Amino acid sequence: MPESEIQMSKKQSKQSEERERQREERRRREAEEEARRRKQGLQWKVAGALGTALLLLLGVFLVSGSGGSSSPSASAATGGGAGEYPYAVGSPAGGEKAPQIMLPASDGGTFDLAAQRGKSTLLYFQEGLMCQPCWDQITDLEPRMRELRKLGVDQLVSITTDPVDAIEQKVADEGIDVPVLSDEDLAVSRAYGTNLYGMMGEGYNGHSFILVGPDGRIRWRADYGGDPNYFMYIPVPNLLADMREGMDAASQ
Repeated sequence: MPESEIQMSKKQSKQSEERERQREERRRREAEEEARRRKQGLQWKVAGALGTALLLLLGVFLVSGSGGSSSPSASAATGGGAGEYPYAVGSPAGGEKAPQIMLPASDGGTFDLAAQRGKSTLLYFQEGLMCQPCWDQITDLEPRMRELRKLGVDQLVSITTDPVDAIEQKVADEGIDVPVLSDEDLAVSRAYGTNLYGMMGEGYNGHSFILVGPDGRIRWRADYGGDPNYFMYIPVPNLLADMREGMDAASQ
């Protein structure tokens, strides 16, 4: 190949990498802004509920005598390394057997986790239709499957509590190939405890990743969506770094 073509190819590759970096940065900012807005809304709801409760307590106090109080906090980070987006590790955790999953999928079939023995499956539990950054997470992960495979991940599967017909429409609108499962009654989400890590209460998932190994046991877990940060999007380099670090630690 002529030298000029080689140089042109390198230049195009660099431009492509820069565009991808800018795209991820934009997604991250949008997700943080979305989380900020929703958290603010949640705080107003909590403040309203506390105000109502205080008025009721005051009324009781005026009739007979009584009192009460409460408070939370927040933080966030950016970059491409492990640990920059704090996460919890729920139960079941690494080394434990993954609960069974048998759910309707966006491709019209039924996903059976037991049938995936011999493969490593990265489960991505997310909030669903109301959370656009959650879907951006999938569209940013899909082109990076090669990097996931280097970490031993054979397939990515997402799970929400939305009805399957609504999921099918959303998947079509977003051009997503990854199977998205419908856990409407939260049976699977509760079995994995992923509904404990969101900002919308226990009726929805937060932003949890659980890697189930070929033997059906959990190899790594990260619950990003919980209090106080409520992360709804993790830049792919950070997610991969967290996964790599977690699996390295587990293998020692």
